[in-house]
Amino acid sequence: MQFLRTAFWVVIAVALAFFCMANYVPVTVRLWGDMVMETKLPVLLILAFLLGALPFWIMARATRWRLKRRLDSSERALAAATAVTPPPPPPAFSDAPGLTTVADPLPSAPPPTITGPA
Repeated sequence: MQFLRTAFWVVIAVALAFFCMANYVPVTVRLWGDMVMETKLPVLLILAFLLGALPFWIMARATRWRLKRRLDSSERALAAATAVTPPPPPPAFSDAPGLTTVADPLPSAPPPTITGPA
């Protein structure tokens, strides 16, 4: 896929170079009032293209920034939701100084018996 993208940009660059060589003529542009600008045609077309692409580039950057913020927020929320806290240590009772015992757990219930037609 990287090769196709590189090949595409190489073809665009070569086409632009041929266009610039074939059309490198001065043009006169009337801006407003009595202001006149003289420039070469390829420079004028490249500037017009970049000026037209600028709003879309800004929009794409803003969308990417917003989506990155939402993804970071979601990742933080997921990490907080799945965070495991260690269980507290069992309580220790001391009957005599220097002697520590742990309370006996409650006896568990016997396993259920399954009854049914045999």
